[in-house]
Amino acid sequence: MRVLALDYGSARCGVAVSDPTGTLATPLEPVLRPGTKKGFAAVRQRVASLEVERVVVGLPVSLRGGDSAQTVEVREFAARLERAVDVPVELYDERFTTSLALQAGGSASLDSRAAAVLLEEWLARGSTL
Repeated sequence: MRVLALDYGSARCGVAVSDPTGTLATPLEPVLRPGTKKGFAAVRQRVASLEVERVVVGLPVSLRGGDSAQTVEVREFAARLERAVDVPVELYDERFTTSLALQAGGSASLDSRAAAVLLEEWLARGSTL
């Protein structure tokens, strides 16, 4: 199963995709300003062109597991995306993904590396449809 992960931010949205077997996560170019008409269209285009079967959106919760300042914005983005695409959209706790992406390094954008960490965690969880 091919899955797309998004690390949403109002300026940049990190993007990562799994291989068709749902084993490996690869960071892609981030989408700029995903909340705008043009940026949102770019996210929708990624979903379609990559032929993913599910989208996982990182949910920024506080260290205690509660809502953070950006949580509402991310929930609204995910709900909007779910209405706009033909695949399920799931929220997934993204705590520590950016710090893990920083530690891992790499040449891709930090936002997309964080999306890859998020996707790796989601895949390791053994999520099934």
